[in-house]
Amino acid sequence: MTTTAEARTRNGRLMLNKVPEVTIWFWVIKVLCTTVGESFADWINTRLGVGLVNTAWIFTAVLVVVLAVQLRLKRYVPFAYWLTVVVVSVTGTLYTDILTDQLNVPLWISSAVFSVLLAVVFGVWWLRERTLSIHSVTTLSRESFYWLTVLVTFALGTATGDWTLELTGWSPGVSVLLPLGLIAAITALWRFAANPVLSFWLAYILTRPLGANIGDWLASPKVAQSPGDPTGLALGTLTTSLIFLALILATVVYLTVTRSDVTETHQAAHAAQVTGNPRKERIALGGFGVLAVATAALLVWAHGQPHVGPAPETETTSAIQLPPGQAVKNFPPAKVGALRTLASTSLKDARSGDAAGAHAAAQSLRDLWDADQSSLQPLDQTGWTSIDAQMDKMLKTFGIDHPNPPMPPAQQESELNTLLADLG
Repeated sequence: MTTTAEARTRNGRLMLNKVPEVTIWFWVIKVLCTTVGESFADWINTRLGVGLVNTAWIFTAVLVVVLAVQLRLKRYVPFAYWLTVVVVSVTGTLYTDILTDQLNVPLWISSAVFSVLLAVVFGVWWLRERTLSIHSVTTLSRESFYWLTVLVTFALGTATGDWTLELTGWSPGVSVLLPLGLIAAITALWRFAANPVLSFWLAYILTRPLGANIGDWLASPKVAQSPGDPTGLALGTLTTSLIFLALILATVVYLTVTRSDVTETHQAAHAAQVTGNPRKERIALGGFGVLAVATAALLVWAHGQPHVGPAPETETTSAIQLPPGQAVKNFPPAKVGALRTLASTSLKDARSGDAAGAHAAAQSLRDLWDADQSSLQPLDQTGWTSIDAQMDKMLKTFGIDHPNPPMPPAQQESELNTLLADLG
């Protein structure tokens, strides 16, 4: 879908339009970017052990740099533009995750807050520029509004997408169908005569949960770690990120060479759009209302159906306790030995007062345990659950994967000793 509006320059430097023409390639890369935003943020946060807040700070700094470069350009450059979108995608995802995982803000509140914030951004943008069209991003002011809007849409899309999963209990694979169906319906209404600017931004928001669900489906393990946890193709967050980053790069190279998504090139090769029909536009607006009511009804119905939601965090700590060494009797000795080595290293560092070393070893232990889940869990579900519960208790004492600060070394040593006993 495309948007049309004549640019009004106001004060500020004039540029060629700074965003690409909305072709099929625009939507393909946008979905790829949202998938990377989900999977890459998860990988950095969990696998590298940086932590959610630190990861958000890192990407905020990266966003400032890439956005500064993008704003200094005087025309649309595919590589700079889409790099900014990828970074904004990751950053917006992290902001929502902090509200949910660190501050324990309910997803419905996050969705409401970001919806209001988006409405405010749109309102100020309109009052200042008298257009929300992406075909008129020809001044620094308009481009600043544009990128602020993109950031908020990513955060909003993350919150609403996660809230939908929480309400329905759908798997990521099934959840793909809802935003995909809504985007298809919006496209049909746009072709009928719906307002192109409204159609564009609605579809833009929905690509976030679409891409995130695709990423979760590809990255999630085939066997759920706990009842209600997502399942998928078990590619992992890193593999998923690398695949989609490669696809983004290939598409950007193609667009750089062909320039088929440059607004001026596209307009030269295509006839101007016919002005819309006000009557049909009002009918289409009613169609958006019907679509919203139908979506709400579907979510209410799905929420009322029997389903298993994500298990509360406390459930994993109340799992069955087995005698020392019993939980790992069916696991390969080499894998158990590697886990014991890391647990012993963490315990040794904790006893010697090396808090940083103990924390790093505990994170490595967590990463190894998560990496071995797909091979260990099918061998002995009960044993795996028992070790996983104790592993979670130990990680909590270090503040890893939990919002609490690190506990005193004595508590860390106690849980590490218990874990070592469980490992035999």
